[in-house]
This record gives sequence, C-alpha cells and structure tokens, in this order.
Amino acid sequence: MSFLSKHKYTLYGVLAILLWSSLTAFIRDLSELFSPIGGAALIYSVSAIFLILVMGVPRLSNYPKRYLVFGGSLFVIYEMCLALSLGFANSRQQALEMAIINYLWPALTILLSIIVNRTKVSVLVYPSILIAFLGVAWCIAGNSGLSMAVLTANISDNPLPYSMAFAAAFIWAVYCSVTVKLSEGKNAISVFFAATAIYLWISYGLSNEPSFEFNVYSSFTLLLAGVVIGGGYALWNQAIIGGNLVFLGTLSYFIPVLSTLFASIYLSLSLTNAFWQGVVLVTLGSLMCFIVTRKTKPAQ
Repeated sequence: MSFLSKHKYTLYGVLAILLWSSLTAFIRDLSELFSPIGGAALIYSVSAIFLILVMGVPRLSNYPKRYLVFGGSLFVIYEMCLALSLGFANSRQQALEMAIINYLWPALTILLSIIVNRTKVSVLVYPSILIAFLGVAWCIAGNSGLSMAVLTANISDNPLPYSMAFAAAFIWAVYCSVTVKLSEGKNAISVFFAATAIYLWISYGLSNEPSFEFNVYSSFTLLLAGVVIGGGYALWNQAIIGGNLVFLGTLSYFIPVLSTLFASIYLSLSLTNAFWQGVVLVTLGSLMCFIVTRKTKPAQ
C-alpha cells in the first residue's frame, strides 16, 4: 500500500486546513471588490453550490430537527458575524485583527466544556486561556504598547466589527460544544452554507450597498474563493472518516499563523513584529489548552 493511499484521509484533512487558512484573505478581498454584505452573500452562494455539487443535494428529513434548527442557527449567525467583521473593518490590517479575535474559539470551547461538563483540569489551562486573550490584545495594541487606554481607543474607533468578531468566537465555541450530540453523526454543512447565503442576501437587499460590477478579476476571485472555502469543508468531511484526528486537531491550532501568513502575502500587508508576536501567543495559548486538557475526565 502506497503512502498516499494509506494516509489519504489525513492528507485530505491537511489540505482542508490549508484551504481554510485562505478564508480571511478571500473574504476581505471580495468585500472590497463588491461590498461587505454583498461580497459575503456571493462567496457563500458559490460555496453552497459547490458543496451541493460535490456532496449531493441534501434531504432535510435525514437530519435531526434540533440539529438543523439550533445548530443551523448558530452556524449562520457565526458565519455572518465573521464575514461581516472582516468586511466592515476599516482596513486590511484591522481585518486581520478580526480574524485573530475569531481564533479565540478553541480556547473558549475548552473553557465552555470545563464549565458545562464540570471537567477536572490541570491548573495550567487557565493561564493558557489568558495567553490566548493576551495575544489578541497584543495584536490590537500593535506598536503602541499594551495598555487599556490603547485597546479602548482602537476598539472604539470602529466598534461594530470588533463586537462581531468577539461574538463569532463565542458562538463558534458554543456550536462546537453542542452540535456533536445534536448532529447524531450527520453533517448538514451544505444546508448551513445555503442558509447563510440566503440570510446574507436578505441583509444585502435591506442594505444601502451598491449593485455589483463584475469583471474578469472579480469573477475569477469569487469562483476561486467559493470553491476553496467549500472545498475545505468537503475535504474535512472526508478526513474525519479515517484520518488521524489527533494529528489534524493539533495541526488545526496553527491556522492563525497560516491564515495570517497567507493574508499578509495575498493582501500585500507588512505586519509588525508586535502583530506576529500576538498571533504566536494566540496559537500557543490555544495549543496549550488542547495539550493540558487531553487526558482530563468529567467530575464524578
């Protein structure tokens, strides 16, 4: 048996993680090419169509109702908060700050699990979570120095995307905590993507955003982004069948670094040392959370 055939599901997962790392850059680019809400509606529409073509037309009767309603609502709200926080950011640099805030979700997921399941954990988990939050603060403060005054000034300059990014991180943490049981092993990702697109189109119709102007570059970017993001979910759906989930789970904690690296190149950004230090702290804090909680058991 060749290496590729033996580890193909794990390789699917690695490729999915690499594709997901491009999400921040693509959403920000499309928000500039079209508009924040319209660009998000377009990209989720293309992704939904791609997922349906690859995974087949979903039948709602195949999924538990609570999963569709509750899990679907959380997914739609999360994706809208994430996409619009990136689109409404004042600059590309600020859009990357939104992305880093979103990557607090692994630490928040673990914190929520501790609270809900009354899990006995190592005392190291709490400083690990603080390290992740410190990393976000470090990114927002930049070279101005870490202080409450600097953080408050930066956030108050454009509070809406910051609020949406923080909300997205908390919502995704809840989604990850509850959908494992609600889904009963089912995956309605194509349904959720379609629902997200529908709600974004409704939001776009109610907004004052301008009509679209397509050209060769914007059309190609839209198609590529939709396929890349949808393809990431499709590949991950295959990876969980027989991939090395411990390895893939560990690797996924490095998405903030990969996402920042890709976005800085794609969006032609020159990031400060302080920003990169913040990204590393977010990654380190989340990874430490994962490591110190792997062998914990629920309290009796």
